[in-house]
Amino acid sequence: MNNNKRAPKKRRGAKIGLAVCMAAAVVLTGVYTFQQYKSNVKNEMAKIEEESRQELEEYQSADAGDVINDSTDDVTEEGVSDFSGSGISEEAEDPASSGTDAADNGTASGGLSSQNNGTATDQSSDVTVPDTASIDSAETAGGGSGINFSEEDKLIWPVSGAVLMNYSMNKTVYFATLEEYKYNPALIIGGAVNDQVISAGKGIVKSIDKTPQEGTTVTVDMGNGYEAIYGQLQNVQVKTGDSVEAKTVLGYLAEPTRYYSVEGCNLYFEFRKDGQPVDPLQYLSE
Repeated sequence: MNNNKRAPKKRRGAKIGLAVCMAAAVVLTGVYTFQQYKSNVKNEMAKIEEESRQELEEYQSADAGDVINDSTDDVTEEGVSDFSGSGISEEAEDPASSGTDAADNGTASGGLSSQNNGTATDQSSDVTVPDTASIDSAETAGGGSGINFSEEDKLIWPVSGAVLMNYSMNKTVYFATLEEYKYNPALIIGGAVNDQVISAGKGIVKSIDKTPQEGTTVTVDMGNGYEAIYGQLQNVQVKTGDSVEAKTVLGYLAEPTRYYSVEGCNLYFEFRKDGQPVDPLQYLSE
């Protein structure tokens, strides 16, 4: 009689033990799966961080001439300015506290209006951009000598289009694609793919380079420490060492790099004096 009573209790104990073992197995399996998930996430994050680090090193090396030439065999190892503008430190600013807007910084892409005479006017700076279509046929490279640009000389507009972003090295301006505030060492002039880009003045082609930010660039030495840098190009028509005159065709506008995807197709036009960027608008003819 007592043995019959003990049997059900033993069976219940065995069932409980089995249930506990199964529960423990489920818990262990879940813990292993979660740990494996965390490990996978950690590996992916490490991979992303490594790619970001390599990309940053690539950008920083661009100023030292670590660039790739895909448009000419005569590329020098001298690079162009990095995205922050000749190594000048960047200062992020809060849009709400900066006290500036797109009109003050000259960053509004809608700041210019087309005129019936084929020119575009920057409403924030009263700058009129001549239409290069009205300029005489561009001259071919060669024949330039005795380059001697001076502070009193003027440049012609290298491309026809609206000024999307003004030069600004005394305060940071908003870059829509990057969604951050940075210094801008150049004039960003809008255009269309395959628009003709001409030399703004007389000089000698110093280098043809490629950077992640400005794409293919042509640097022209204009004498007396002055240099003009034309970025976002394709189908470059000159080579290193060529003498160019004002209106010489340098190349054509390319699709924008991913650093200007929101701004759209444009010419990156930087003007330097003794290696430091200066405002191109001070020299461009109206």
